[in-house]
Amino acid sequence: MNQRAKVLVSRRIPQPAIDMLAARLEVEVSEHDRPLTPEELRSRLAGKQGLVCLLQDKINEQLLSAVPELKVASNVAVGYDNMDLAAATRRGVLLTNTPEVLTDTTADFAFALLLAAARRVAEADRFVRAGRFTEWKIDLLLGQDVHHATLGIFGMGRIGRALARRGGGFDMRLLYHDATRQPAEVERELRLEYVSKETLLGESDFISLHVPLLPATRHLIGAAELAMMKRTAILVNTARGPVVDEQALVDALKAGGIAAAGLDVFEFEPRVHPELMQLDNVVLAPHIASASVATRRRMAMLAAENCIAALTGRIPPNLLNPRVLEKKRL
Repeated sequence: MNQRAKVLVSRRIPQPAIDMLAARLEVEVSEHDRPLTPEELRSRLAGKQGLVCLLQDKINEQLLSAVPELKVASNVAVGYDNMDLAAATRRGVLLTNTPEVLTDTTADFAFALLLAAARRVAEADRFVRAGRFTEWKIDLLLGQDVHHATLGIFGMGRIGRALARRGGGFDMRLLYHDATRQPAEVERELRLEYVSKETLLGESDFISLHVPLLPATRHLIGAAELAMMKRTAILVNTARGPVVDEQALVDALKAGGIAAAGLDVFEFEPRVHPELMQLDNVVLAPHIASASVATRRRMAMLAAENCIAALTGRIPPNLLNPRVLEKKRL
């Protein structure tokens, strides 16, 4: 591609990333502080070779067929369930994401949700703000200890391992389940126990989800799984909303099937199940696990780097579908 290929940034991102793009490419940034509709995205991409996008942008066959000049779509996210890899590969479009730069920030927030749910921090805040704190009581807002408890982690990728390190700092017993077992040296270093899904559900005091959204992980936690958990257990989800059957979770929280939950993502995001909003035993956050100033900037810069590389004849650092390059060499 020539040096001044055209790129659309579908929504406002940190300015240093836009400046990086503009130094090498012709850049158009959406003026709307909202996701573009599919029709708007198709229209704005006409004649452009690159797209820097967010999770709300659906990179699917319908879009790709309408913008034949598109060469790269660069996601400002580590997850890429908004992208159809097969369709993009068929059409020769490179797809990229932003792994690693958000690992520790996301693990920090997952542990923050775990602590907040265990020690009823959000509930206590509401209690004080409502003017209900009139005296100290020995049984006021009793929570659960985190130290020396059992933490079960579904998905032992980068973020899962980072969460395990934080759990180790609290002297927790660390169980995990994943499609792929970690090497023995990693298990020894982090003091991990590889167990079945059923064992993890039955023995964990806290369960944290760190799996990608795939057909196999949709509703990974449903009514049957919630029924296997301790009545004192706490569920944390900073992965993707549809990994949890939200109605089943509501039912379990209301019935005392589990003690509490901490959620950063929702099944039908940005819509939140109305009954979750009414429950005191759930901590809710608006998909902000990676939302530190430094991390969101690094994510945007990496997305820009991926896009520039693809449009200046280099291999993007975080290419999701390398088969596109293999096909071009044939």
